[in-house]
Amino acid sequence: MKILKVISLLLDYPDNALRENQAELEAAIAAAREISPAMRQSLQGLLQRLSTVELMDVQEAYSELFERGRTLSLLLFEHVHGESRDRGQAMVDLMGQYEEAGFAIGVKELPDYIPLYLEYLASREDAEAREGLADVEHLLALLAARLDERSSDYAACLRALLQIAGADEKAAVEEVREQVSAEVRDDSLEALDAEWEEEMVTFLNGDKNSSCGTSAGANGKAREDVAVPVHWVDFKQSAAPAGKA
Repeated sequence: MKILKVISLLLDYPDNALRENQAELEAAIAAAREISPAMRQSLQGLLQRLSTVELMDVQEAYSELFERGRTLSLLLFEHVHGESRDRGQAMVDLMGQYEEAGFAIGVKELPDYIPLYLEYLASREDAEAREGLADVEHLLALLAARLDERSSDYAACLRALLQIAGADEKAAVEEVREQVSAEVRDDSLEALDAEWEEEMVTFLNGDKNSSCGTSAGANGKAREDVAVPVHWVDFKQSAAPAGKA
């Protein structure tokens, strides 16, 4: 399902490759019948911004949005398990799923990074891809609502995924709206400092192995450990499950 590959690339850290492939991405969005015309228009708008605004500016905005605090983390298991031991087992299970399907990733790529997970689903049959999205439907709705709260055009990516999963996208987001509205934002300097201090106490108490073994910082992830970049090599063809660079 090519539109999943497109959304994967839109959600990944912006780089020059996105701009160089803008025309192909626009064509793929326009051809996607898995999402509504309005959703296609929203994705085109996001792509236009990412492709025309100064690269350093969109990169900085991306980091400010997704890499400060945990509520907008693009690591799926961050929202399910946090830094508990269960997250490590969930990582192992997902890696096993990738390996069984012949889907190869880089050694530094965290398997639950949403753009990578979408790339994996893009390599599967449509029914399996939709099932994979349905499995995380609640998380997609939460992220969409949180992005709405920040007036971010990235919300279109999560809403599009809900549509592809077969969900009532608007109802799914509205269902979690009250919960999200009541949340205290965790991306302020004060919140980040408080979380850092808490993690230092945990470390000094000798419980540093309670996480999943990543080198994540106060925001729950580290740039070098996130699956960056998602593969471009097979974009102009159907996504292939193996043989990726």
